[in-house]
Amino acid sequence: MASRVYGYQGYKDYQYDTTPRKVQPEYKPDEEQSRIKSKKNEGVKKTSTNKKTQTKSNKVIRADVKKKATFVAYIVFGFSILFTIGYRDSIINEKFNKKESLKAEFAEIQKTNEQLEVSLENELNLTSVEGVAKDELGMAKLSNDQKIYVNLPKREYVESRVEGIYTEQSENMYQRFWNSVKSIFE
Repeated sequence: MASRVYGYQGYKDYQYDTTPRKVQPEYKPDEEQSRIKSKKNEGVKKTSTNKKTQTKSNKVIRADVKKKATFVAYIVFGFSILFTIGYRDSIINEKFNKKESLKAEFAEIQKTNEQLEVSLENELNLTSVEGVAKDELGMAKLSNDQKIYVNLPKREYVESRVEGIYTEQSENMYQRFWNSVKSIFE
């Protein structure tokens, strides 16, 4: 094939073997090559006249184009599936990272909350409250001379007046109904 491109026909007596572009002075065109070229030119003229061979070649070309198009469609479909899978995985990774960051933030907030609860419990214990009362507010514990005892009589000062509530002394609903019926007939 290289010999056709450069014009070198493979002569034995060629003096410059390293450069196939040089042409020997005794160069004569190959008759077989010229016949093939002339047949090609004649074939072009004949194909326009011979419709059957032209339709067959068109069908072959269409079949080749169709094969290539289906191959390209399969490749595009395969790449689209791979792209979809990759995109889905990237979304999953993004959501997972977001979930993990929220978990870490939640753990940090819980830790801070627990520390605040411990510090609150420490500040609200009885000894710390007593210390704050003595130091900041100037308070002191009661002494015996500050205590005053009061004697109260044993009777109750609260009167119970309950209306509309069932008690043992009040009549129940049936008794009231019976009493009202009796009063009508009397």
